[in-house]
Amino acid sequence: MKELSKLVESISDAKTQGDLHISITSITADSREIEKGSLFICLEGAHVDGHTFVDKAIAAGAKALLVSKPVDVPADIAVIMVPDTRIGMQELVPAFYEYPASKMRMIGVTGTNGKTTTSHIIGHVLREQGYKVGIIGTVHILINDVSYPIHNTTPDVADLQKILSQMVEEGVTHCVMEVSSHALELGRVAGIEFDNAIFTNLTQDHLDFHKTVENYLEAKCKLFELVSASNIQKLPKGATINIDDKYGQRVVEKTAVDTITYSTEGKGRMNAHDVHMTSKTSDFKLSFEGTTYDVHMRLSGLFNVYNTMAAIGACVTEGLSIPTILNALENFSTVPGRFELIEEGQPFAVVVDYAHTPDGLENILQTAQEIVEKDIIVVFGCGGDRDATKRPIMGAIAAKYADKIFVTSDNPRTEDPQTIVEQVAQGVIDNLRPGTEYLVEVDRRTAINKAIAVAGEGDVILIAGKGHEDYQILKDKTIHFDDREEARLALRGR
Repeated sequence: MKELSKLVESISDAKTQGDLHISITSITADSREIEKGSLFICLEGAHVDGHTFVDKAIAAGAKALLVSKPVDVPADIAVIMVPDTRIGMQELVPAFYEYPASKMRMIGVTGTNGKTTTSHIIGHVLREQGYKVGIIGTVHILINDVSYPIHNTTPDVADLQKILSQMVEEGVTHCVMEVSSHALELGRVAGIEFDNAIFTNLTQDHLDFHKTVENYLEAKCKLFELVSASNIQKLPKGATINIDDKYGQRVVEKTAVDTITYSTEGKGRMNAHDVHMTSKTSDFKLSFEGTTYDVHMRLSGLFNVYNTMAAIGACVTEGLSIPTILNALENFSTVPGRFELIEEGQPFAVVVDYAHTPDGLENILQTAQEIVEKDIIVVFGCGGDRDATKRPIMGAIAAKYADKIFVTSDNPRTEDPQTIVEQVAQGVIDNLRPGTEYLVEVDRRTAINKAIAVAGEGDVILIAGKGHEDYQILKDKTIHFDDREEARLALRGR
């Protein structure tokens, strides 16, 4: 609970009316979450204008409003007028929660792929050392051992600051957070002082929002500008950057803090070599600061070697020794929906993975090449209302690596599923190798069943795109759908 007059001091360029000496119990931009004593933020979005919900908010108990246009309200309602309520929110909300990020180590992980696995490895290592850890990311919000659902990889300012405040109340010492390009571009991480920033990679994704790869890169780089900001309260600061990525050096140039670059090509401060993989494990040598270590991971895939190095670099910044980190890694296993093996006693491997970008799909197909004895079978699609240019690219990647290809739906949203699969299939058709088979099957359940039906001993089936998700978003509704459940049912039905 905060006095409104004190909160207004955090906002630049504000005009006020009404009694500011009132207590504010909560802040929200969602009129459905109003309670007695709330401050309601009237955001203007692409489809909804929060100013139209003012009467509803007041009826629900709101005592103050943050607005950017005139509103007609009773005399006992305080009004704060600002040029832009989104910027006003970015200033106001962290102040309301007393800047919770200043009371924890804030570790931000950004990149197209690998954020979730890297975040969970970091969280695991820190927990093994006795720290209390919070994780915010694609799969869930995790506060110590309790999991909460999440709707955006990085929540909006109001939700995020509330989550961070809860973490502080529960004694969290380290918050590991996936930081999306949308969040950086839209200012969702306003009011957060980051201490440790990680860059995993950058490949084509989200061009429906950013329009160009250059814009996408600039958004990602904002995290490294934040960790390098001059108005710091906490030390040490550090960055860990994948220097093998073609944009890695560009990210390095955005940092002014101690930086650990990592590589499998001998180009980094930290380097992995002599990599050996099975369907369930990865072993490699890690060289850092003149010493070489043996690393054993219960994760498969070269991409997970990169994720592991990113996590090791971040933990070094947090003051842990490499032997301590590697000891903790011995008992880390998979993250839900990230190269997750589905075991029902079948004589072939079934893997569910979140890969939904060209690079992500190529990574898991390359890993399948390393471990497969016979054929690679892939089931995948592309989401609707998202970057359409990657659809034929992903089709071409499937044709390059897989022996049997099932093109299907993946969250079609408001688009026609048939149109999406045809665009993906065109990339398959244009790049089909002799002897490769493909099938277009719009119904995802049927596609998974057909893939499992044709699999033989020594094959690897990759079901890509949804990973941990347990839903399918259609034009008029969202239905329950979990690739892992469907794969298990299909395997039991064989």
